[in-house]
Amino acid sequence: MQILVRDNNVDQALRALKKKLQREGVYREMKLRRHFEKPSEKRAREKAAAVRRARKLERKRAERDGSK
Repeated sequence: MQILVRDNNVDQALRALKKKLQREGVYREMKLRRHFEKPSEKRAREKAAAVRRARKLERKRAERDGSK
């Protein structure tokens, strides 16, 4: 990953780097890798995330269909 520093503005370059890392999910992965996660815990976490995504998608569909 590469960030260009323009006009010696390191603060702006640092913000851009943090934004790129956030977008790529590096911070989330670092947080998950801090401690060992049992396979059963991983499955439960991933299943809960899938349920949240499905509910969110369903809410968006209902909102879109209800507004038309």
